[in-house]
Amino acid sequence: MSLYGMMRTGVAGMNAQASRLGTVADNIANSGTTGYKRARAEFSSLVMPQTGGSYVSGGVNATTQRSVTTTGIIQPTTSATDLAIDGNGMFIVQDASGSIFMTRAGNFVPDGNGRLVNAAGFQLLGYSTANGEPTVTANGFEGLEPVTVSSTGLRATPTTAGLFAANLPAGATDVAAGSLPSDNVAGSTYSSKSSIVVVDDLGGQKLLDLYFTKTGANSWEVTAFDRSTASASGGFPYSAGPVGTQTLSFDGTTGQLTGANNSMTIAIPGGQSMDLDLSGMTQLDSPYELFDVGANGNPPSALESVEISGDGTVYGLYDDGSYRSLYRIPLATVTSPDMMTSLPGNVFSASAESGAVRIGFANESGFGSVVSSALENSNVDIATELTNMIESQRSYTANSKVFQTGSELMDVLVNLKR
Repeated sequence: MSLYGMMRTGVAGMNAQASRLGTVADNIANSGTTGYKRARAEFSSLVMPQTGGSYVSGGVNATTQRSVTTTGIIQPTTSATDLAIDGNGMFIVQDASGSIFMTRAGNFVPDGNGRLVNAAGFQLLGYSTANGEPTVTANGFEGLEPVTVSSTGLRATPTTAGLFAANLPAGATDVAAGSLPSDNVAGSTYSSKSSIVVVDDLGGQKLLDLYFTKTGANSWEVTAFDRSTASASGGFPYSAGPVGTQTLSFDGTTGQLTGANNSMTIAIPGGQSMDLDLSGMTQLDSPYELFDVGANGNPPSALESVEISGDGTVYGLYDDGSYRSLYRIPLATVTSPDMMTSLPGNVFSASAESGAVRIGFANESGFGSVVSSALENSNVDIATELTNMIESQRSYTANSKVFQTGSELMDVLVNLKR
């Protein structure tokens, strides 16, 4: 039995080294594959029960693992949709059938439908921000959809918020009730006036006239009108009443706002209700001076390009110069990434040994950051692989000698009777 065991052990050794040579071949072949994780053969001994005084040889068992936790060098590129991960985490992708996997291969480009796909054809998944900041599903893939970055038409965003900051002259003359802008009568009097452009639901631009009127000591009235309803002379009376009115109160000593009335709601004709932030207003002994003004929303425009931030937010840059958040890309991980199941296309899936999938956003909860215009190279070191190949070749040859010696001794044993 010891000769049979010797030959069996030699075969086990050759099979183990053949597996190692297979991993070396794959690693060398994929040394230039984006995000590829090198395979390695791990050996464990097989010990047979010993009986009597003779030794019973066992063998060796080879298992294959991936060095997923070892990152490759991040190489800059010129494409904004080339993505790498600096730190922990993997991109979540799906194939054409909708099956979901994880990968570090971030060489994404838009396909014919504008969906970001990598070289293996897997689609990048993310959470849409169309309805506001998304919430991650920590232990599942619900809510994810393919990230699409092509423009199939024009898009407009109505104004919902704005900012207006200016200094109101403390020495302005008080205006009595009955001739205030809010009274909307011919001859209405005001202290200062500015205009602001907003966007309605269909992307049309509306011009709002803002009137600032001192009504008493440290007290001001802010009134907004739709410019399109102004009289033929361009002022009062407007054919429609104010679209928003607010009263501001200031501290007579510091000139700063007091109380909670630091914003006003404006009903944009044909649009949304706009929350105009007035917290930057002051009342000082200085002429009327505008510091800052702005409003969100944009008229109809086409998507021109995309930018992706470190937290995984995909922004669309439109031809009117505006930015809009489109998606947020989540990252995934498992307890033991090296124990995940490796599948064709340089993707991975969770296994019983790796633990369950956990999902989160970049720069949060231990996840790394997303690097745009960069790719993670393969973590294969050619010099190491060539060394492993030589070692495996020698070990395979040595095991074959063991088998050959056992075979020759078996021939001697069989021929003893002759």
